[in-house]
Amino acid sequence: MKKTELITMSPLVLAYLGDTVFESYIREHLIKKNINKKVNDLHKTAIKYVNAKAQATIIHELEEELTEEECRIYKRGRNQKSHTSPKNADIVDYKHATGFEALIGYLYLCNDIERLQYIIKEGIKIVEKQL
Repeated sequence: MKKTELITMSPLVLAYLGDTVFESYIREHLIKKNINKKVNDLHKTAIKYVNAKAQATIIHELEEELTEEECRIYKRGRNQKSHTSPKNADIVDYKHATGFEALIGYLYLCNDIERLQYIIKEGIKIVEKQL
């Protein structure tokens, strides 16, 4: 897709995709790290990486490293009015997590895989530092 199309795309659509992309990377990371773990145990561990609080922490730690364009996408996602309320998260963390997911979806659709992988790799380090 063209960047002009992505910039005008709904941030919630980007976040919808970003959620899936981020979780896929986390699952792959955990499987490679814990090759003989049961699926239920992998799932419980994955939740520690993909929940709103963890994603909010990641974006706060990485915010200064974002380009202007990435920061705009993140802020659009963060500030977008959602029609759902978080079940297990603080609303502020939820908004920041939505912005993070929008950024992940944007980088994925831009096919900027190197940058996407860098942000996810750094995010994993941030979460694992806290575990």
